[in-house]
Amino acid sequence: MDPRKIIHIDMDAFYASVEQRDDPSLKGQPVAVGSPAARGVVAAASYEARAFGVRSALPSVTALRRCPTLVFVRPRFDVYKAVSRQIHAVFAEFTPIIQPLSLDEAYLDVTANLAGLPTAWATAKAIRGRILEETGLTASAGISYNKFLAKLASDHRKPNGQFAVTPDMGAAWVETLPVARFHGVGPVTAAKMERLGIRTGGDLRGCSMEFLRTHFGSSAGWYHAIARGQDDRPVNPDRIRKSSGSETTFDRDLILAAEIEAGVQEMADDVWAWCAAAGAFGRTVTVKVKYADFQQITRSQTLSLPVDSHAGLRAAALGLIRSVLPTAKGIRLVGVTVSNFTPRAEGGLPLFD
Repeated sequence: MDPRKIIHIDMDAFYASVEQRDDPSLKGQPVAVGSPAARGVVAAASYEARAFGVRSALPSVTALRRCPTLVFVRPRFDVYKAVSRQIHAVFAEFTPIIQPLSLDEAYLDVTANLAGLPTAWATAKAIRGRILEETGLTASAGISYNKFLAKLASDHRKPNGQFAVTPDMGAAWVETLPVARFHGVGPVTAAKMERLGIRTGGDLRGCSMEFLRTHFGSSAGWYHAIARGQDDRPVNPDRIRKSSGSETTFDRDLILAAEIEAGVQEMADDVWAWCAAAGAFGRTVTVKVKYADFQQITRSQTLSLPVDSHAGLRAAALGLIRSVLPTAKGIRLVGVTVSNFTPRAEGGLPLFD
């Protein structure tokens, strides 16, 4: 059986690049999408900002300390979603087998591509060209015979580049890479591997299955396979979204019930906007609360019927937050999530937000 031809497309600094595209004064500037407030967090950073060590999820105060000239821009998620739809329309010109991972990245199986291009390399180049033509934005691509390697490869020539890992080089290439870069190896696992003397793919490949089971349990098989460049997972175009949520960190700790409830209603409004646009309605509503001391709790309610109205979602969210009010300690964050979606009669649930 011939190997699959899989491409992982990843937009370059997506949110920040959209902002630089739409505001020419930001071009060449270190840009962070997010809030500069004391409790703000960087949602995305331009490559100019990354040169100073600014990264997504970094506290805004730390980002400004690293880069005093950093320009903060408020996120415009409606614009990012619209651009994402343009990008996914380009994907569909080349293959129907698309697995979105987020607004700005996806796997594509181009083994039999609609454009009739002879190689995955040529297909990736054509896709990147069409994205640039349609959106004015650049994308990077990883090309390989499986998803694991394609995702690794897309980081190898960023920004605005592509890299291919062929079947005859896959296993040897993986051996040279740090395990911290591997999909499925998070910071905690990477630190554990470091303590065990596993720093590279080669080190991981040298571990027996018995050793991996002892230290990593049910993940042993996955680590054993990827250390050899193996991944049999197909590109799955039917991945169903399981929830939609929104949360916010307040500029100051809140005690007053009215202010806390207003924050919850605002998050419910954000979630409802997505549900209404997607035509996706869930039966479970969850409210998340993080207190000033960082203690975190959730309250959930599963209803007999889906929440199919704006007022219904607001009422459910308010009922849940009121179950923890009044509060003796300040609240720094609230969030609202809808899950347990009921599939629609036609077309299924949306694949991405």
